[in-house]
Amino acid sequence: MSTPLAVPANCLTPYLIIADAAKAMAFYQRVFGATELFRLADAAGKIGHAEMRIGEATLMLADEYPDFGALGPARVGGTPVTLHLYVADVDATVGLALDAQATLLRPVKDEFFGDRTATIVDPFGHRWHLATRVETVSPEEMQRRWDSAMAG
Repeated sequence: MSTPLAVPANCLTPYLIIADAAKAMAFYQRVFGATELFRLADAAGKIGHAEMRIGEATLMLADEYPDFGALGPARVGGTPVTLHLYVADVDATVGLALDAQATLLRPVKDEFFGDRTATIVDPFGHRWHLATRVETVSPEEMQRRWDSAMAG
């Protein structure tokens, strides 16, 4: 483990509440190549706060604490939030995720906006939109392609 990073102002950081944060951390390490920065855990191992790095981004997470209103997706009927993560190889990452018990929502596919994408739900109820950039597309070209797709 390393030390916490200095955080710049105006830095948006996802904070996930998870029914089994330690297992989720292992999943994120295996599937996304996350690195654990640190964790604060009680004597029983319940995580009150942890931080990980995925690429250049920090991910914060903790176990559920219902008495504080900290509830994971299963307790609130799922999540309306999707985490978007660029990866080096979306096909390989989806394969790792499925091997680690993630659920595939949208299969890998090339998109009009230049990304190869897929959507999974991790075993802890959090939805991830995974992508690999395969083509750089200007906003004008994206709009043209969007208009064409919407026209049928």
